[in-house]
Amino acid sequence: MNVARIRRRLAPVPRLRSQQESSANSGVETIQLEIPDYLLNTYDWAYADPRNVAFLDREIVVKSILWAQHKKLQRVAFEEIEAGQSVLQPASVYGGFSLNLAQHLGPEGRLEITDILPIQVLRCRQKLRAMPQVTVRLANARYPSGKLYDRVCCYFLLHEMPDDYQRAVTDALLDSIVPDGKVIFVDYHKPHWAHPLKAVMSCVFNTLEPYAKSLWRQEISGFATHSEKFKWRKETYFGGLFQKVVAERR
Repeated sequence: MNVARIRRRLAPVPRLRSQQESSANSGVETIQLEIPDYLLNTYDWAYADPRNVAFLDREIVVKSILWAQHKKLQRVAFEEIEAGQSVLQPASVYGGFSLNLAQHLGPEGRLEITDILPIQVLRCRQKLRAMPQVTVRLANARYPSGKLYDRVCCYFLLHEMPDDYQRAVTDALLDSIVPDGKVIFVDYHKPHWAHPLKAVMSCVFNTLEPYAKSLWRQEISGFATHSEKFKWRKETYFGGLFQKVVAERR
């Protein structure tokens, strides 16, 4: 794949300005982040190609990919989050997940969504434009912002990253919570040996998700450099194919 060609068609995303900034200068400032080669080489078709993004960003697609478990997985993630809290969501999520999370937080909550791809930021802003408690901005999940949040909700992100990114992002997210905060990871997990979909998912991962099987081999807590500083709790669902892991700062 020609990575240089892909980079050229990824336009920078407009930076949201405050009302004071806008009145002082009517120009639109743009920012651009370096996009990792692994992402462009592996996931350009899913997250950077405008035609595919428009097709894939649908509830029916998410429902199919997650074997009709997406509502349950959202629900168990939201069980760890209270209305009115501040939440970081690293990476845009297809379907209605982010809208549902914003509604769960309510008007007093604050949801900040980041993504490294401009097209994902712009599309997410479009979907959530009626939700004033939501901010969507361009950022690398390895360097969230330096701010602290009550909760971080990492929803089906780690399986799309090579090991070094999985470790760096896990550490960054753990560093982003307040002293009594939680990081909620919802992602794939190694299914029971007799799971009827195990062979299917193995084939899917080998073909389309080359990093996903790292979650079959290792616990998410194992990605953390200082896992001992957190209390870890894990639950699995749908015959072990999915997991929720919650890290609470000690």
